[in-house]
Amino acid sequence: MFDYKIILGVVAVIIGFIGYIPYIRDTLKGRTRPHVFSWFLWSLMEGIVFFAQLAGGAGIGAAVTGAAALTTFFIAILALRSEDKQITKWDLASLAGALVGIILWRITNNPLLAVIFVALADALAYAPTYRKSWNRPHEETLIEYALSSVKWVMSIFALKSLNLTTFLYPASLVFTNSVFVVLLIMRRRHFAKAKTLPPQTNRLK
Repeated sequence: MFDYKIILGVVAVIIGFIGYIPYIRDTLKGRTRPHVFSWFLWSLMEGIVFFAQLAGGAGIGAAVTGAAALTTFFIAILALRSEDKQITKWDLASLAGALVGIILWRITNNPLLAVIFVALADALAYAPTYRKSWNRPHEETLIEYALSSVKWVMSIFALKSLNLTTFLYPASLVFTNSVFVVLLIMRRRHFAKAKTLPPQTNRLK
């Protein structure tokens, strides 16, 4: 019997990889400078959710999260070339949330708790990028975040079992990525309309 969820899962993974290509290209060229700690943290959180989704019966839908974890880890390795390696309070707060999720998962054997804490930690990890991009919207690769939103929407429809454990994390990423795309577009239009250049300051500390 034809299973459209498998097709959706595979297409979502492909879209995810396509979205990362321009980001990796811009990183190698120095136009985008990812923060090594943040990207390593996102890789860790996506890895946690991947195994939690498997435990929750996500099926092929979990493949999107697993592929994202591997790709973000690769970008974290590339980020070692960047000069922006300062660890911020937001990074530490996000790491704490991820670690709390792991501990509660192991203690209670409840993957939902891990997903809740990781989703909150992931949203918190976006805050510095949001604030930095308000003033310097051209320092991010917009297409990557737009395709990420599409990827996570498709991953939700590819879930074999739809419950809070499998659904919450990708849904939160659809929201955070979509809001970020809107922010980048609005701020870029603002600077274009004002015919001024974004302030050339150091990346957010």
